[in-house]
Amino acid sequence: MVKHVVLAAGQVASSLPLLVVPAADEAFRAALGEAVQYVAAPDAGDVAGALARVRFALGEAAEHLLVLPGDAPLITAQTIEALLREHEETDADLSHLVAHSVAEQGGGVGLGQGTTTAPSPSVALADVFAVQGRALWPSLERLGSNAPSGRPFLTRLAGLLGAGGLVRALPVADPVELVSVQDRVSLARAEQVMQDRIRQRLMLAGVTLLEPASTFVDAEVQVGLDTVLYPNTHLYGATRVGADCRVGPNAIVKDSVVGDGCIIFASVVEGATLERHVDVGPFSHLRTGTYLEEEVHIGNYAEVKNSRLGRGTKMGHSSYVGDADVGPDVNIGAGTITCNFDGQQKHRTIIGAHSFIGSDTMLVAPITLGEGARTGAGAVVTKDVPPGSVVVGMPARPVPPGKR
Repeated sequence: MVKHVVLAAGQVASSLPLLVVPAADEAFRAALGEAVQYVAAPDAGDVAGALARVRFALGEAAEHLLVLPGDAPLITAQTIEALLREHEETDADLSHLVAHSVAEQGGGVGLGQGTTTAPSPSVALADVFAVQGRALWPSLERLGSNAPSGRPFLTRLAGLLGAGGLVRALPVADPVELVSVQDRVSLARAEQVMQDRIRQRLMLAGVTLLEPASTFVDAEVQVGLDTVLYPNTHLYGATRVGADCRVGPNAIVKDSVVGDGCIIFASVVEGATLERHVDVGPFSHLRTGTYLEEEVHIGNYAEVKNSRLGRGTKMGHSSYVGDADVGPDVNIGAGTITCNFDGQQKHRTIIGAHSFIGSDTMLVAPITLGEGARTGAGAVVTKDVPPGSVVVGMPARPVPPGKR
């Protein structure tokens, strides 16, 4: 939720945003990394106290400050930019956002006495404002803590500045931008609004959503032109999907790169990279570290983990390839398993180009199969296989050239 606010601010602000966080800030750091500068405050919900910490971090030289609450994820960069422009053009001491009917929607706070605006009872505001440092810093000492007054911080700040300074109110076109998330109900409503925005952005950019209401896409996801997202498709995290792809129905793609012309049908892809014209599914799972080169085919009930499959390799049915390097144009038969774990350590399997792995083959790693090697159905391969050789049996043994 905070990340949405940071992303919106980052599109407008000329410097790295400061994020006021509680002492236990591990979750914030995990989500935002180096995208912000962290300022610790004992009570991050106390706006006056938080700004006092910001004052210490910035020093007295800060000319203009933009203040955004972390619980208002629907604020947009366009609205923030308009606020800053109004603030600078009018040289106001304080410029803040207001909207009609926000209070009825469960967000915002009604203005009290002491402000220089004269709102109707339906006008509301959130703590979204731009303020000049020269006006803010002396006021902080007079405001003290939020708790004793029982009135919102912005209401009291506007009241202090209104007597001798210029306070401006900027209406927002869409009141939902000021809605704050206070519980799981408002969180669900905010998510619905955010998803509607993302879906509209994708469709206007040339992505087809066959059933938008059942398609869920994170804000940072990128999707290429003429890609089709089928019903019940979920795209999460730092996912990039190329052009002319078909994703879904019933597909989940997380933190993955999908090249142009790929098909992902009713499968889970996480932490994987797919080059152009790869097809996956149905009912398969690509786990972290998977890299599929062009034109790889992954069929049904297959799983790949921490492995690279070369161009044109086919893995059609009910197989597991983990911790492996597979060359191009390899056929991996149904039921093949790379036995990569010996109970204590993981080991790699190497399969050379143009190899043929028979159905139900067990490849007991660490092991290397040379280029053009072949295994018989049900083989349990425990030793390296030279290039061009054929092995069969349990354990697998070479087949002499004259008996192949």
